[in-house]
Amino acid sequence: MAALFTMLVTVLLVLGVLLVLSPGKPKPILDEAGKPILGSISEKIRVPINGAQQGMVIKSRDPRNPVLLVLHGGMPEQFLTDRYPTGLDEDFTVVWWDQRGSGLSFDPKAAPGSVNPEQLVSDTIAVTNYLRGRFAQDKIYLMGHSGGTFIGIQAGAREPQLYHAYIAVAQMTHQIESEQLAHDYMLREFRANGDTNMARKLEAAPVTNAIPLPMGYARVRDVAMHKLGVGTIREMRSIISGVLVPSFMSREYTLAEKVGLWRGKILSGSRLWNAQLSTDLRAKITRLDVPVYFVHGTHDYTVSYPLAKAYFEQLDAPVKGFYTFAQSAHSPHMEEPAKMCEMMQTDVLTGTKRHADER
Repeated sequence: MAALFTMLVTVLLVLGVLLVLSPGKPKPILDEAGKPILGSISEKIRVPINGAQQGMVIKSRDPRNPVLLVLHGGMPEQFLTDRYPTGLDEDFTVVWWDQRGSGLSFDPKAAPGSVNPEQLVSDTIAVTNYLRGRFAQDKIYLMGHSGGTFIGIQAGAREPQLYHAYIAVAQMTHQIESEQLAHDYMLREFRANGDTNMARKLEAAPVTNAIPLPMGYARVRDVAMHKLGVGTIREMRSIISGVLVPSFMSREYTLAEKVGLWRGKILSGSRLWNAQLSTDLRAKITRLDVPVYFVHGTHDYTVSYPLAKAYFEQLDAPVKGFYTFAQSAHSPHMEEPAKMCEMMQTDVLTGTKRHADER
């Protein structure tokens, strides 16, 4: 009885702390004196998009700045900017949209089939048009990260007239090939450093062309990538301390929204994953009629750097630049934000490729 009482008290205390940490209000954008910038935007909203209420966090020092729509990957990532600020809101009105089925847009009553690639491409275009109207801008900038590139490149190809440029951070190509390269790399590394436990788990679950991925590999994948520093962020060696804990520490989400963040990742992410694995974007999208910028970390094995670079070479676009981030893994916009902001300022905003890798 005493043990049960202790457990109940502990649960209530943890719940109380989480509630205190979850006011759910975006932090204002402050000037150097620590005062809110007059006319700046820091808001969390939900708007009807294609028949569903969808949420987004908007950050801008000046709403007259160009609009940058960010498409997240497996889960919304705006909460990570508490620890890894991007600085993008210095020059852009940054819209961190939580896609249908994810985060602020998670709806437990939604039909399972409502989250699919075609629907998300359609939603991206609808969100784009909402932002064009709200901010009175004829075109906006579209940036995808990881799984967001799977949707973003298709939206950019379908409606290029809506966008100034498409920026791909860790561009997907044919993800099943990327997983094979990641598996083989991690197995070699764990064998070399004597981690027989991880090596044994990977040996027991080889990645072939079969979809879905082997359950044994799926269970160990994220742990292994972060342990080797080739996952979300190079310095992030644990998905628990690096992603899970920060998501529940974020003050910009309510506790219910934080739970929805992870429910959405588990449910919606799994529905999209097999489509991403099986689709070869190199064959599906061969041209974009907008400037294209690929940004990729050399240490990224979540989405293959060499596959992205090869795809970039064959992709046709009026202007295109590839940017290698040598200190980054999967999130160069958070790992090397100064370099990312410089590239956005000097090349993306001017429609040039002056600082791109030499070809």
